[in-house]
Amino acid sequence: MLNADDLRFFVAITQSSSLAAAARRLNVTPPAVTQRLRSLELRLGVQLVDRSTNSMTDEGELLAEQSRKIVDQIDEISELLAQRRGTVAGHLRISAPSGFGRTYIVPTIDRFLESHPEVRVTLELSDNPIGLKSDAWDVIIHIGELRPSPLQMIQLSPNRRLICASPAYLARHGTPQTPTDLLKHDCLGLRENDEDVTLWRFARADGSNETVRVNPLFWSNDGEAIRELAVRGKGIMLRSEWDVAGHIATGTLVEILQGWSAPDAPVVALLGPRNYRAARTRNFVDLLRQRLTPTPWRSP
Repeated sequence: MLNADDLRFFVAITQSSSLAAAARRLNVTPPAVTQRLRSLELRLGVQLVDRSTNSMTDEGELLAEQSRKIVDQIDEISELLAQRRGTVAGHLRISAPSGFGRTYIVPTIDRFLESHPEVRVTLELSDNPIGLKSDAWDVIIHIGELRPSPLQMIQLSPNRRLICASPAYLARHGTPQTPTDLLKHDCLGLRENDEDVTLWRFARADGSNETVRVNPLFWSNDGEAIRELAVRGKGIMLRSEWDVAGHIATGTLVEILQGWSAPDAPVVALLGPRNYRAARTRNFVDLLRQRLTPTPWRSP
């Protein structure tokens, strides 16, 4: 009554936030997903998804759990056979922050596919990749502080958070000397990883700490938008070193409060307990780490 395509279809549903999201993952229309799900339920004689709450029924949970196990086993067999042929194959699923993904992950995928033409890649760019369902991805690229997680973490590159503004803004409004001075300035807030956009924390080498609650003139979930407004002289921002190091080097942005440091935001890869065993995952993470060594935003 069930075949491998049915199991993969249902796994895609369980790994998506909605049927519409499952349709995007499967590259079909939402009505096609609804129709196929209804057909599957009719064949099995049970309801798998409660449409009113978009949640799994008990029967759906059972099918989801068993389907994931079987699909993983099928993928592992395919992976082992590919290794016997001396090739890297399969479907590699990557989630990454939007700006960093466009700048560093996409070029790495390009290089990876040149070396491994039998691999298919899905890339999801998000302002909160760690907030997505972790079992839907082989590799999650995360930047910033990390909450306790069962996922395996692999360090890729160091990355500081810098407080900076344009020379034009500082000429008009003056340069803050302490974090408290930021309360008198126009600030630009970036919302990412579900972090509090208004709470900026700083520390000094002598161990003293200071936290300020800014009232952003503008905030967004897109780092490029924040950076563009900062370069245009609209305010002060707290932003990852990878994104602003080039602007600081050319003088379009100026690092301020250099006696103070914000919490670091290292670049890491997060993997499920079995994901790193797959050759495609190992090879991609190794290639990405090579391309981030030495740290490109700290290189001349």
